[in-house]
Amino acid sequence: MIEIITGSLIISLLHAVVPNHWLPVLAISRKERWSLSETLNITLISGVAHILSTILIGVLLSLIGAELNENMEQFTKVVAPAVLVLLGFYFVRQHYQQHHYGGKQQQLFGKPKRKIVLALVIAMLLSPCMEIEAYFLLAGTQGWWVMASIAILYAAITLTGMLLWVRLAYKGSLKLNWHKWEHNAGIITGITLIVTGVISFFTH
Repeated sequence: MIEIITGSLIISLLHAVVPNHWLPVLAISRKERWSLSETLNITLISGVAHILSTILIGVLLSLIGAELNENMEQFTKVVAPAVLVLLGFYFVRQHYQQHHYGGKQQQLFGKPKRKIVLALVIAMLLSPCMEIEAYFLLAGTQGWWVMASIAILYAAITLTGMLLWVRLAYKGSLKLNWHKWEHNAGIITGITLIVTGVISFFTH
């Protein structure tokens, strides 16, 4: 259980830092000359859409995990940890491939604000955080309070992180190599999933 919460915390923190969700909003904001308050409000709206779709999928996976745990003796011991390890290797592999964020933002420049916001919300709604979903699956074997803890932790950290980074970047207080951050986050995510899976295997 501790490893599930810890792994979820690490993934949530990484997710809040990696700019592939909030940087496009900032880029459009600068192009469209939005104020800081407008930019933060739109970041909030799109962030909530992203969190809702992630948690909705997570709850469904928790239900599946709980059902499998009741009817499949080896699920908690073997299958769930194996899923984490396999996903971990997938993200490590992705680390060595090229990443791009905000690829479609150019298409939104010059559009009416309402259409831009709608497009951002839909894009965020349709791009849930798949890295955290494996933890929801495993949480289903531990009880509803573990699932709820992951959901609250993920939502709070992700939304706070998005708003914080947008605010700092908007004011020019944040000057980092975001591509490097995004690229390296992949391998950290992968290693976190692998370690969690291995620990889960040996502690259940």
